[in-house]
Order: sequence, then structure tokens, then C-alpha cells
Amino acid sequence: MRVPLTRIVLLGMLVVFLLASCTTILMETGKKAFEDRTTEDQVTDSKIGAGILARLSNKDTGLLLDVSIDTWEQRVLLTGTLDDPAVRDEVLQLVRSDTRLKQVYDDIHIVTLEEKERRRKEGEEQKKSNTEGIGQTVNDLWIATKIEAQLIAAKGVTSVNYRWRSVRNQVYLIGRARSEAELNRVLEICRNTKRCGICQTFCGD
Repeated sequence: MRVPLTRIVLLGMLVVFLLASCTTILMETGKKAFEDRTTEDQVTDSKIGAGILARLSNKDTGLLLDVSIDTWEQRVLLTGTLDDPAVRDEVLQLVRSDTRLKQVYDDIHIVTLEEKERRRKEGEEQKKSNTEGIGQTVNDLWIATKIEAQLIAAKGVTSVNYRWRSVRNQVYLIGRARSEAELNRVLEICRNTKRCGICQTFCGD
């Protein structure tokens, strides 16, 4: 029996998509196995992050392109761009409604409506291309990718213990440093990355 070519192509695309999804899940699972966070903290942080994303989505799905959420040991780092301080206050209120949170770091930039819309459009394009860095401009994505490569390769740095975001050429970190020397090395990498400006850090005790 002959199978239509279009069906073969669609099945092939489905297999590729499933393999890519499985690879991503396996990579994330593998990274978590080497983190200093306990399994309990990992599960709790995942639930906190999922809850925040759901609340933001219920308010305005566009917020998922404007605001990024990174959680580490019940501490949340908020980054991104909004054009209205009142909306930022509403976002903070939604985030802080989770009683499990120990700390919320607000690093959402207030920008013009034009800049916010531009960044949102670029974020949508990144999402369509299945590229990491949703909500980031091309330059911010370049910085974050460059930092990732350097942290993974750096001796004495456990990169899986860090989360980082670049927003308007400023890098923000959250996670856990095993020593002062490691933290200084991580900050040095961020600050010496071309196009990167100020590097702020929020690491667990």
C-alpha cells in the first residue's frame, strides 16, 4: 500500500518533535541531578514557577513574553520589561500571593511602550523558532548564550546551580555558589562578556 508523501512528511516531523522534546526533558533531568538543590526544593520551585506562570497567563498572556521567572530555593527572580509601573505592581502582587516564597527580587525594567512591543515581537519570533530566551532581544539572547557556554566550560564552576537572564545588556543571576571564589569567577565571566553591562547577583545562602 502506498502512503501519501504528505503523511510521511508529517509523521517524520512528529517523530523529530517528539525526539527533541524527549532530549530536552532528559537534559533538564540530567542537570537537576547535579544541582545542589534538594529534590524537595526542586519540586517546590517547579510548582511555584508553574503557579506564577498560570496566574500571569490568566491576567494577560502577553506577560509571558514580557516577564521571565527564575526560581531557586523558594526565591524568585523577576526580569523583563513593562511599560506601566502599575502593571508591574500587579505582577508583583500575583507573584507574592504564593506563601511559600522566601524572597522576591524585582528587576523588571520600565520602558517605553514602543520598546516593550518591540521586545514582545522579538520574543514571539523566538518562540516560533523554538529557541530559548523567550522575551529577550537578539542581543540579550546572544549575551545569555555566550555566558552559558563560558560557565559550562569554566573550571571550578557548577553551572547547573545558576540561572541567568540578560535584560537590556544587564545580566541577573540567581542560584547558589559553593564558595566566594566560585561566585567571583561567575561574576567575572559575566562582566567580561562582550556587550554585557552591569551584572547583578542574587544567590542563596
